[in-house]
Amino acid sequence: MGPYMRPIPINASAAMIFSLFIAFVVSPWLTFKLFRRYAEAHMKEGHSFEAGAETPQEDRLHRFYKALFTPLLESKLKRWALLGGVVGLLLLSMGLVYLKVVKVKMLPYDNKSEIQVVLDMPEGTTLETTAAAARDLAETVRHLPEVTDVEIYAGTSGPFNFNGLVRHYFLRSGPLVADLQVNLLPKDERKRDSHPFARDVRNLIAPVAKKWNANVKVTEVPPGPPVLSTMVAEIYGPSLEKRVDLARQVRKVFEETPGVVDTDWLVGAFGSPAPKLELAIDGEKAARSGITSEMVVRTLRVALDGAEAGLLRDDRAREAVPLVLRLDRAQRSSLDGLLATSVHGSQGQLVPLRELVTVKEGTRERFIYHKNLQPVTYVLAEMAGVAEAPVYGILDMAKRIEALKAPDGSPLEVMSTHLPTDSTRYAMKWDGEWHITYEVFRDMGIAFAAVIVLIYFLVVGWFRSFVTPLIIMAPIPLTLIGILPSHGFGGVFFTATSMIGFIALAGIIVRNSILLVDFINLELEMGERLEDAVVKAGAVRFRPIVLTAAALVVGGLVILLDPIFQGLAVALISGVVVATALTLIVIPLMYFMYLKTVGTGAVTAADAPESETP
Repeated sequence: MGPYMRPIPINASAAMIFSLFIAFVVSPWLTFKLFRRYAEAHMKEGHSFEAGAETPQEDRLHRFYKALFTPLLESKLKRWALLGGVVGLLLLSMGLVYLKVVKVKMLPYDNKSEIQVVLDMPEGTTLETTAAAARDLAETVRHLPEVTDVEIYAGTSGPFNFNGLVRHYFLRSGPLVADLQVNLLPKDERKRDSHPFARDVRNLIAPVAKKWNANVKVTEVPPGPPVLSTMVAEIYGPSLEKRVDLARQVRKVFEETPGVVDTDWLVGAFGSPAPKLELAIDGEKAARSGITSEMVVRTLRVALDGAEAGLLRDDRAREAVPLVLRLDRAQRSSLDGLLATSVHGSQGQLVPLRELVTVKEGTRERFIYHKNLQPVTYVLAEMAGVAEAPVYGILDMAKRIEALKAPDGSPLEVMSTHLPTDSTRYAMKWDGEWHITYEVFRDMGIAFAAVIVLIYFLVVGWFRSFVTPLIIMAPIPLTLIGILPSHGFGGVFFTATSMIGFIALAGIIVRNSILLVDFINLELEMGERLEDAVVKAGAVRFRPIVLTAAALVVGGLVILLDPIFQGLAVALISGVVVATALTLIVIPLMYFMYLKTVGTGAVTAADAPESETP
């Protein structure tokens, strides 16, 4: 099961049992008490309605259904044309996903009161330069009407939040990094949500970042899922340098793909190895001056990091105040300043460090990451633009990524759902939000299929037929006729909550179908003609079915404005409205066609044979 799939809690099961008790015990008892006098008076008045009608409302509904069904019951061509039209609507609705009118995403963007700007500077940048670049970015952002204030964290990470937890931002430190915490007005006091605001901020600060030669990412505090980034490409292979070279090609594809922004990789700042200076001690020169290697190392440590020389007496302080001896920042910020530092020799003379050491220039080791004990290099990016779900970015880059070659000249193996098993070969795996999306929708689909099978066998046991349950369950996919167009034309992502709404509608629609089919069977057992039983089923069961749908619509309106559960509300409302309307027509018609085929009801209707229209 995916990380967002959870078993039904005990309290939910208890609520269902309690609701059944209310429906089967309390509601009938209250109905008997409240409407007994009305029923007795109704019987005494001796109302006369059309055959099969029990109330004035059912009388009107009976006439409506009779006018609606009579042409369909008399003409096989019209019946098949209606069913074909319904199937066509279903295919057109599903085609909206292929045409990208309906966009699939794990979870929609939430409307938060903050965004985070993550700044990375090139290797060798001083903390002062990083802080100046951060101030320049803050000055660009803080004049926007939605912004209340901007907090700058130079050389360290910002406050611990969701991004810091799942994207490891809380581990950022050093002179090359800075975080900007951009705080926004409350939701009801600004016109733009945080997501469109973040898109505009990204375009606004791009020239500033280019001026400072900085890598800047605009990140939102998402509702999930917990991933390193929206789009993550994992490069596997035995050689670090070859993996980095392959990652560089993947990153280039990322940067040249429209809608893919904030491209980065976890191989060091800007991908270039950090410079490193090594001071090799000349043992012979140091020995002639009476200086040991330990003295040289201690002098450099004190110069750079400082050392505690004593304690300051302060009666107002609750704890001891240490006195730290350290070189001035201007002197320790350059190699010449450090080499000018002197070390006391054995004769009391001062010997400059430049006479005792040899400077060697080199580079630091690259960052090394492992996943499932396999070495990996990460390429990261975000999605912004028309299609903001990672699956569309992956589809746009698919051909260019598949055209890449492994270091040995073979085609690069690209995987979407599983990790490579051969650590000696080079491969790339799509991870990030796409992987979570795939797992969640896959697991919910499997669970839904299992539930459908259980419902089928349950209905088979009740109706003693293998075909009737298929007719009863036929309206389940018809909910998509309402769900998908509503998501597409309403500009709502089809998310995991939308999938939950689709699954929840299955039980409601099956219940409506069972009501109709069971009523038709009861009428046939009482001697009704098949045609009359079909018409009466729609008229009599219309009100309970529509009231159930109306109750669900009203309940869905409560969560319609919530950005996270908006997909659930849209799925419930649109799906139940369209599916209910189709169920009241399609199910009686399909059951009629089935019974006519197998011959059931032919005896009762023998006096009025069906007239087929060619």
